[in-house]
Amino acid sequence: MAHLHRHGHGHGHDREIETLEKFDQAVARGSLVGHRVQSVDLTDRTYALLSADTTGAVFLGCRMSPDAAAKVRADGALVFPPVPDIPFDPYRGLLYTPDELFAGLDERHGYDSTPDARTYEWFQRTSRDGDIFASMLRAVHDDAMSDALDERLAGVPVVGVMGGHAMARGTDAYAGAARLGRALTRAGLTVATGGGPGAMEAANLGAYAAPHPDAMLDEALLLLGKEPSYAPSIGAWARAAFEVRSRWPEGGDSIGIPTWFYGHEPPNAFAGHIAKYFANATREDGLLARCTAGVVYLPGAAGTVQEIFDNATPNYYESRGEPTPMVLVNRTHWTEHLPAWPLLRALAESRSMEHRIALVDTVDEAAETLLRLAGR
Repeated sequence: MAHLHRHGHGHGHDREIETLEKFDQAVARGSLVGHRVQSVDLTDRTYALLSADTTGAVFLGCRMSPDAAAKVRADGALVFPPVPDIPFDPYRGLLYTPDELFAGLDERHGYDSTPDARTYEWFQRTSRDGDIFASMLRAVHDDAMSDALDERLAGVPVVGVMGGHAMARGTDAYAGAARLGRALTRAGLTVATGGGPGAMEAANLGAYAAPHPDAMLDEALLLLGKEPSYAPSIGAWARAAFEVRSRWPEGGDSIGIPTWFYGHEPPNAFAGHIAKYFANATREDGLLARCTAGVVYLPGAAGTVQEIFDNATPNYYESRGEPTPMVLVNRTHWTEHLPAWPLLRALAESRSMEHRIALVDTVDEAAETLLRLAGR
């Protein structure tokens, strides 16, 4: 995995194999020496494993025949077998998709039967009893998520859209956040959100709508408005999103980065790729660190305020390089209700980040302002 070469996108990632296709390509080149194979079912590749040199290779959660496992171990490879009886794969090499996390949504027990819900239940149970093995599995899983996220976003300009989970479908604010996600995606940026409901879902929805005619988003907003919140029924809320995806397939891609730490907040179904974490601190820092093209902050509460200053700190010290744009939306909210803007402006004064921050009145101004600050 990529803990030792995180954010490095170089030789380490080149040696990683996350699919059967990539495994076959490596075997065809004649060697698996030094490769890392993540969660690939190799039960039908026994001959290849018996024939190939696997010196120094690492197999993470790969199913294989006993003969193949014995042979690769004899080569000096490390084999970490699949972990039984848990609802997630700690070694997975790829980000999640909405279809994976919500698999089983239409079965008798609805959302409770999905991998997302079952993983949250496992997390709740094991975090209470303090099991060191469960703690290790959570850490391994989260590192695998970060590794997959690095690979997916290598060289991609990412813009974050932050905002509260309470923003209901069917409201003007939700529609505005969706238009924002669409505008940013059409400008060539990859939208990343916290991956949950409310403003996060709206921005991911807008990114999904970007390749479609403008009228598609208007129709989707009306359809979603029939299930305004996840609170009464996560299943009904999620099914409305999948109905939109079914009616308008092949939407635009975006990233959702949610957490099982807030298990009452389900992931939204409009992010094309989902990096879901157990550790919320890892998730928060990773989300902001990857927003290389800046962040737009919609009105929110404590979580959004925290995200503003989690991002302001590296911009202030330039610890991640040149400061990235920060655009706060809704003057009244950020100067009167929760006056984060005056403090942010005071921090930025006479520093290079001073020319990378902005406060706008409406969400419709946000995309243009961010693109201007980013020089795009």
